Amino acid sequence: MAAGMKTIIALAFFLALGIFLTILSCALFNNWLPLLVILLFLLAPFPNRITRNIASVDPYSLGAEESKGALDTGYFITSMFLVSGIALPMVLTHAEKITSGAMNLAIMGGILVYGTIVGYIHCFLEPEESTI
Repeated sequence: MAAGMKTIIALAFFLALGIFLTILSCALFNNWLPLLVILLFLLAPFPNRITRNIASVDPYSLGAEESKGALDTGYFITSMFLVSGIALPMVLTHAEKITSGAMNLAIMGGILVYGTIVGYIHCFLEPEESTI
């Protein structure tokens, strides 16, 4: 997929909007705990990248099952970060540390930030070809 200037502008807009919503959820309700959502969503893609590199170091040294196990581990850790990024504002709201308005803004902002990361990966990173 060819990514042009419009794609870059759209990704920048959605990233800025996601960060803005999360900071707004902190500033409006005078509580900075929802900023942890941004951290969780920014850390989410790293396990996939790390385990993909581990699995593709030498395709002849690992069998197909060991390579698939490393990838599945990365997917599991990534999904753990994603679920935590959505559940953290809910838990903080239930514990009455933040309000429900801050929870809604933090969840929407976090989803926009992670969606921007996924959009960047989809548009700008080349898919790795398998050698097997």
